[in-house]
Amino acid sequence: MRRWDFVLFRKKHKLRKSENLRLFEQVEKHKIQIDSEKQLINRSIDPSDDVLIRAKVTEAIYSFLLREARERQASKDKLR
Repeated sequence: MRRWDFVLFRKKHKLRKSENLRLFEQVEKHKIQIDSEKQLINRSIDPSDDVLIRAKVTEAIYSFLLREARERQASKDKLR
């Protein structure tokens, strides 16, 4: 392996690591948002359609992010 191949590999690895970190930050953010929206819906007597739709959209985004993390075979342990 030539030296520049190793440098490119290292850059690629750093980029993948930073993108996985960003992905996990997004997963955590959406999980917190889902929890707060569910609490709001549970406390409401008659939740508005807007709140219910926003909760479904957030859950769909969260589900997509989890699938993406699974596809990348990313884990929080590998980020350390």
